[in-house]
Amino acid sequence: MADTPTGAPLPPSPSVPAVPQPGGPAPRMPLRRLGWRRALVLTGVVLLIAACALFMVFTLGASLGAEALVIGLIAAMLPVPVLVACFLWLDRYEPEPLKYLVFCFAWGAFVSTAASLTVNETAAGFFEDQGLPVALTAVLVAPFIEELTKALGPILLLVFRRREFSGITDALVYCGLSAVGFAMVENILYLGGYGYASGAEQYGPATGAQQVIAIFIVRILLFGFAHPLFTSMTAVGLGIAARTADRRVRVLAPVAGLLLAMMLHGTWNLLPTLTQATGEALISVVGFVGVMAPIFFGMVGLAVWLRAWEGRLTERILPDYVRAGWLTPPEVAALSSLGRRHAARTWARRVAGDPGVRAMRGYQFAATRLALLRDGVHRGLDRRPVDRERTAREERELLEAISAYRTFFVGRDPQAPVGIWDGRRYHLRFPDGSQRAVEAPDEPVVPIPVVLPPPPPAYPAGYGPPGWYGPPPAAPWRPGQP
Repeated sequence: MADTPTGAPLPPSPSVPAVPQPGGPAPRMPLRRLGWRRALVLTGVVLLIAACALFMVFTLGASLGAEALVIGLIAAMLPVPVLVACFLWLDRYEPEPLKYLVFCFAWGAFVSTAASLTVNETAAGFFEDQGLPVALTAVLVAPFIEELTKALGPILLLVFRRREFSGITDALVYCGLSAVGFAMVENILYLGGYGYASGAEQYGPATGAQQVIAIFIVRILLFGFAHPLFTSMTAVGLGIAARTADRRVRVLAPVAGLLLAMMLHGTWNLLPTLTQATGEALISVVGFVGVMAPIFFGMVGLAVWLRAWEGRLTERILPDYVRAGWLTPPEVAALSSLGRRHAARTWARRVAGDPGVRAMRGYQFAATRLALLRDGVHRGLDRRPVDRERTAREERELLEAISAYRTFFVGRDPQAPVGIWDGRRYHLRFPDGSQRAVEAPDEPVVPIPVVLPPPPPAYPAGYGPPGWYGPPPAAPWRPGQP
């Protein structure tokens, strides 16, 4: 068994996956075993979120009343599907596990709001006792406790599930969902309390409904991006920390992002406070239009660019596996954009039906994970031998999954000749029995249905050959064989 430059042995060769029958179940990614420590931590997290949820329901119900609570909840939930869909749109290349998405949303909705409400009310009481304006709470206290608690859930994921952070895009998704959850519960207070309950108590239900609509338009339709925007500053810091090997950057980047989020949040709260104190509405107009709007559009542009970068990462990293014989150039090209991925799924449906589509989706996900994993190797993210061994094991599992997925659609297209890719060119066999070597096309858009012979045992720098843990599925013939 060969050794890596660090002396750690390479994992054993995988078994050759059996060719599935049409209509059979698609292969699945390997699942992690749930040990007793993970089960204990998971139970503790669920209990903490549940306790905070009960605390918030009881607190808001006692403060607003049942009717105002229900109205505020319904109105506050209306924008949530749209905001969640925006963040899931960013995450289409390598979707994050649903359990972590739910965790971040629930953390922001319940844990963050419970802690923030307690601290903010305590600070407001302190300012009032000292004869200071209670409005100082929104400027001096709320930005710090709210941004800290919103970010704490994604920070815990970064610490304990670092491999689920593949960069800034993942951090934006995790932090964004935490902020959306926080904003939803906070909006219940504004819509149900300051909106319906306040208006209904003074002038009746009709006035309460009018105030709910007015607050909904201003707070959600116009400025519903506020909390996700603030927390996105922290997300940038967390994403940078997740993709660097420098320990100083791993600490300083999240701290800098969190401080920037707090400053931006504090500035946002300061604008209406100054406007109310001075009577100058121009302060808010200039602040929102001249400062907040450019930052918002700049962050949207960054998120879209990062989404495209994640797709182009496969073009930069996966050619290593093409040279090793695990992938073909068209397969790499078909991963570089969402349009090409859709074309590949359409082709897979044509040649292998619904199982082929499911296999193609799994194949695309595994290939993207493989590119991110190898990019982490190039960046030197694994400093300890145990981390390098885990990376090698995960790389092997991904390659085995890729090999199993591609058996669902490779060789099933009756409109294409049977072929072999040897890492340099195609060897195609035509219906008349002739065989010809063909160079890879410059702009392939869908996977050419060829099989892969055992690649040559080349050993480039790094952890040894990319994924050289044994041959992919055996080819029906060797190049040059009659």
